[in-house]
Amino acid sequence: MDAERSHPGMAAVLSFIFNGLGQIYNGQIKKGLAIIFFSSLAMFIFIAGAILIGFWIFGKVAADGQIITGSLLLISGLIFICFFGIWSIFDAYNFAKKP
Repeated sequence: MDAERSHPGMAAVLSFIFNGLGQIYNGQIKKGLAIIFFSSLAMFIFIAGAILIGFWIFGKVAADGQIITGSLLLISGLIFICFFGIWSIFDAYNFAKKP
């Protein structure tokens, strides 16, 4: 879809629903797929951290540094999830708004 025919509000809402979907709506297929890939990677890091913390909570500790590693993965995954989500919304909106 051409940028002149894209509605900025729709692009922002689509990116809010699913990161990268607004870029695909705007016709930026490669950029949208890259955002989806990196958002999925961030979600994987977040889930891996949550699993390590869960094992530590339930007493199935594999190593002494498991809680530290799990916490670092959880926090860094959360930061990247938020970053990609917010950036995706603003990027899709601003691209669709361009003349």
